[in-house]
Amino acid sequence: MLFPNMMKGLLTVFVVGILAGSMSVKAQSVADIVTDEFYNGIIDQSDPGCAGRNFYTWNAFLEALESFPEFGTADDPRREAAAFFAHVTHETGHLCYIEEIAGPDSPNSEYCDDEDFPQYPCNPDKSYYGRGPIQLSWNSNYGQAGERIGFDGLNSPETVADDPVISFETALWYWVNVVQPVIGQGFSETIRAINGPIECDSGNPPAVEARVSYYIDYCNQLGVDPGPNLRC
Repeated sequence: MLFPNMMKGLLTVFVVGILAGSMSVKAQSVADIVTDEFYNGIIDQSDPGCAGRNFYTWNAFLEALESFPEFGTADDPRREAAAFFAHVTHETGHLCYIEEIAGPDSPNSEYCDDEDFPQYPCNPDKSYYGRGPIQLSWNSNYGQAGERIGFDGLNSPETVADDPVISFETALWYWVNVVQPVIGQGFSETIRAINGPIECDSGNPPAVEARVSYYIDYCNQLGVDPGPNLRC
């Protein structure tokens, strides 16, 4: 037991140490959190023959991250990183798939919505199926992401599958614009923001459970509590 009259100096040092430790956790950058060890722990679980193994590199992620400094600021950065990579893992099979598996065989019109988004007209010779870490889809998303990042998303959507930095940038663009606004409501709402109409509300329970499982695992690895409201 520490007695105030004898140990005041040590107590002050102890309290300051605790506060400094808390501040250092808060001050951690995403680059400090998503280490090459953490990243490789994900991609190493994919098949060695996967196209994504040589495409989705840790350095490409870090370079893309420079364009989106707001990533990691909506919540504890460790929890946000865990959520992001949980979805990336599920969408790409541990960073294996660059394109949606059935995407290239899909009709060009399948991911085209000209009526609701006339400002992003579909190129009839292009298809806007899922590509990249979050599997960017639909003409409106390709158009908006291209405007923000600096590539022709409507006329060259294949760029997302050809340039690893742009590929990660599209995922981060979608995240900060669509997912970050709801991340404070729990992991469940991040699922809804990414694939809610298909998976949430008993639409695809196994897919929801897979995302939650990855999220909890990554939270444990990064030393942060997953928080409430995990399943949508």
